Amino acid sequence: MKKTVAWGITGAGHFLTSSFRIFDQIKNEHDIRVNTFLSSAAEEVVRMYGLEKDLETISCGDYLEEIFLETQQGKSWPKTGRFLLEKYDALIVTPATSNTVSKIAHGTADSLVSNAVAQAVKGSVPVYVVPVDIAGVVVSELPFGIDRELCRKCNPCPPKDNCPNNAIADQIDLLKCNGCGLCKELCDYNAIKGGPVELKVRDVDTRNVEIIKNLEGITVLEKPEDIPGILADI
Repeated sequence: MKKTVAWGITGAGHFLTSSFRIFDQIKNEHDIRVNTFLSSAAEEVVRMYGLEKDLETISCGDYLEEIFLETQQGKSWPKTGRFLLEKYDALIVTPATSNTVSKIAHGTADSLVSNAVAQAVKGSVPVYVVPVDIAGVVVSELPFGIDRELCRKCNPCPPKDNCPNNAIADQIDLLKCNGCGLCKELCDYNAIKGGPVELKVRDVDTRNVEIIKNLEGITVLEKPEDIPGILADI
């Protein structure tokens, strides 16, 4: 029988592209359906990183392969009721922000993804979580931005004039940016960048990860690349 996995995405850039790559791999290598749940922050971040079209290839829109957006689901999250109806073989949350991990750790279910986790546990659906902040220092990939030390304030400015979403002024408006990368290609001075940055993990976030490791029905994975290894167990 075809397996059905629910994928919860929260608003983190770290692990985002690798999570998409892994789910694309899963779809290509296994007979599996993927039903995606996006937090409101994830809706914005997926767009910033230019991954909206990629998501549509992973969750095509058919039954149990839909894309559910928090901003379109109301406050009662009716679609999470499916976790009580034996529709899913697993819920995988990746990337999971420190905010979402905190909610899971303390039993809060006031967002689409945190509510999905709560309903999945109640429905005995195994939950796998990939936190972005586990311990120590993480290297995260930033969306596109303008390096003001390199910017020559050209007039005309090819990146600004050719941006399909009019997202560029003195800086890049990330709520308009769709992550296409055209601006970076058009800047002659390499002033538009998106790249790695080191971030220190707060001790409170590390403690919350330890809490959810001990919660019934929840397994913590260290990275998205661990996901294919769990498919045989679901």
